[in-house]
Amino acid sequence: MIKFLDLKKINEQYQEELKEACARVIDSGFYILGQEVKAFENEFAQYCNTNYCLGVANGLDALTLILRAYLEMGIMQKGDEVIVPSNTYIASILAISENGLVPVLVEPNIDTFNLNPKLIEASITEKTKAILTVHLYGQVTGMDEINLIAKQHNLKVIEDCAQAHGACYKGRKVGSLGDAAGFSFYPGKNLGALGDGGAVTTNDPELVQIIEALRNYGSHEKYKNKYKGINSRLDEMQAAMLRVKLGYLNREIKDRQNIASKYLNEIENQLIELPCVDNFSAHVWHLFVLKTSHRESLLNYMNSNSVQTLIHYPIAPHNQLAYQEWKARTFHISEKIHDKVISLPLYPYMSLEQQNKIITLVNNFHG
Repeated sequence: MIKFLDLKKINEQYQEELKEACARVIDSGFYILGQEVKAFENEFAQYCNTNYCLGVANGLDALTLILRAYLEMGIMQKGDEVIVPSNTYIASILAISENGLVPVLVEPNIDTFNLNPKLIEASITEKTKAILTVHLYGQVTGMDEINLIAKQHNLKVIEDCAQAHGACYKGRKVGSLGDAAGFSFYPGKNLGALGDGGAVTTNDPELVQIIEALRNYGSHEKYKNKYKGINSRLDEMQAAMLRVKLGYLNREIKDRQNIASKYLNEIENQLIELPCVDNFSAHVWHLFVLKTSHRESLLNYMNSNSVQTLIHYPIAPHNQLAYQEWKARTFHISEKIHDKVISLPLYPYMSLEQQNKIITLVNNFHG
C-alpha cells in the first residue's frame, strides 16, 4: 500500500538529529517556555521575514489568540464580523466563533480553491473588522487585492498559513503578508512537529505582548494575571524538533514541487481536473487536489490498487452540525468543490516507482 502520507519515512531522514534535539531538552532540565522555544521563535520569524513569532499549542489556538488579542486591544468587540472562505477547514471558522465574533462566509475561486477577492466587498458591513484568508493546500491567496480592500475599509488581514509554510507571494513569505498569521505544526503539515504545535507571526509589537500573556494564563509575570488567558504554549520538545526540521523545509518544498510537476505533466485523463496554479514556484503543495465527478469510484479504484487517497474536505462548513444555524444557506461553489475533490499522495522522499504507479493508475481510470 502506498500511504497517503508516510511520516515515518519523512522523519527517518533526520532521526539522529531529532534524537539529539530530544536529548538536549531532557538534559536542560527546562521543559516549558525555555531556550528551545525562544530559539525556534527567532528562527521561524527570520524564515518568515517577520519581526516576531510566538509559539503556541496548535494552529487553532494561533488563530483564536490573534482574534482574542484584537478584542483585548479594542479593535474588535463581540458580535463583530470576520470574513472567511466558505470552503476552508473548520478550524479557521472555529477561531472566529470561539471569540464571540461572527464568521461571514465568502465563496472561493473554483479553480484555485482560495478566497475570491472579487466577492469580498459585497459581504462587508459596518460590523466587519477583519478578513481571515486561508492559503489552502499550499497556494497563496491573491494578497494584493485582499490588502487593498482591507486598507479601503480599515480591516485587519489575518493569514491562516496552516497548509502553506514557506509559500511565497511576489517574493515574500506567507506569515508576513497581512497584520498577523497563524501556523499549525501538526505532524502532517509541511513543517510538522512530532506532536502538536502552532505559532503566530506578526510585525505588531502590541499584538505580540498581549498574545504572549494570553498563551500563558493571561500572565506576563508569575501569579499576576492581566487577562483571562489560557494555557497554550509550544512545548520545548516540539520546538527543538521543529528547529531540526525547519533546516530542511526548503529542500522538502522542492521535493514536493518536483512531484507535483511530474503529476501535472504526466496525468492525462478527461475524467480528472488537475489543480490550477497561479504561480508554480510559489506553491508548496501541502496537498495535490484533483476534481472529478467520479470521486467515489476513483477512491475505491485507487484503494483496490493499494494507493491511499483522501478527501479534503467531504463536508462544507455550512453543512456541519456544529453550525446548524447555516443549514438553510447555500454556497454553490463550495458545495461543488466539496463534492468533487480528492487528494493524491504527495510527500517528500516518495520513490519514483510510487509516483509512476499513481500516475499510471489515474491515467487508466475509466470511471
